[in-house]
Amino acid sequence: MSLSAELVRRLPKVELHCHLDGSLRPESMIDIAQKDQVELPASTPEKLRKLLAIGKNRGSLEEYIQRFEVTLSVLQTPEALERVAYELIEDVARENVRYIEIRYSPILHTRRGMTPDESIDAVKRGLRRGKKDFGVYSGIIVCGIRNISPEVSLKLADLTLRYKNNGVVGFDLAGAEENFPAKHHREAFYLILNNNINATIHAGEAFGPASIHQALHYCGAHRIGHGTRLREDPDLMNYVNDHRIPLEICLTSNWHTRSVRSLRYHPMKYYYEQGIRVTLNTDNRLISDTTMTKEFLLAHELYGFGLKDFRTVTINAAKSAFQPHQIRKVMTRKIADELEAEFGLLPEYIEQDQESN
Repeated sequence: MSLSAELVRRLPKVELHCHLDGSLRPESMIDIAQKDQVELPASTPEKLRKLLAIGKNRGSLEEYIQRFEVTLSVLQTPEALERVAYELIEDVARENVRYIEIRYSPILHTRRGMTPDESIDAVKRGLRRGKKDFGVYSGIIVCGIRNISPEVSLKLADLTLRYKNNGVVGFDLAGAEENFPAKHHREAFYLILNNNINATIHAGEAFGPASIHQALHYCGAHRIGHGTRLREDPDLMNYVNDHRIPLEICLTSNWHTRSVRSLRYHPMKYYYEQGIRVTLNTDNRLISDTTMTKEFLLAHELYGFGLKDFRTVTINAAKSAFQPHQIRKVMTRKIADELEAEFGLLPEYIEQDQESN
């Protein structure tokens, strides 16, 4: 059965992997640039979008990341960060996202003297206003950067600790994988784990399953960002499955960074069929020119996912959110009730059993 974009847009959604600095509106970038006297490589929203969105111009992960130099140039004041955080909540509300975790690295927003604390406070204000106006719940994930020194990651981990239970819900390690192993940053993750804070790590995107192994066994990650190459190590894949470690799948982004040779060969369907706790995410709404609705439709068109499958993926995400168990329970139940009442989607027996865990 073919699903319409409107039907998919109406489905309640949960997103766990979305970069703030990859999800701006071009119109806002130009407006901020004019106010803050920042030079951009294009003067109209249309040209800027065309320049930043990957489209069919696939490249390496490093080439993908280069585009962030442009977006970061306009995110160097508290006012800019608050604005784009608020607008992102407005954007995701249009496609019925109920909860979103937004990640960024405060260390990349200090060029004009803004402190990391000021940047967190600014993003919090934007998200709080977005919650008030659009009803979308959210949390911040602070990103360490693989190719910046481990000492900086440790400082960002300390920042995460200071904002624990105060807007920040987790810690991440992002950036180029090859030649920048996660184990070099393990001191930051010791601080995170020793203070009972949630951790996710970009791994297995541009490098093999050894990267995922390090994320799990050196750094104690509770979730894996991408995990595209997990399939290459069946024993590790079984470990991920047995321990219900969620994968933050980003289909369009993985194609853009050549993590997969073709979206038809993306392992998401295989992971799903194995019972791995997969979730669907955008990664970067501007850079990959995508939305949650588009990602769902891709899974429908390429892998035959239907409404029941989207129910499972969404419940997976709700259960994997970096929120206290009782909050996750309430969120999961509300989404399940809506899916039943509005779309007639009842859980399969095995899902009922899983939801009790």
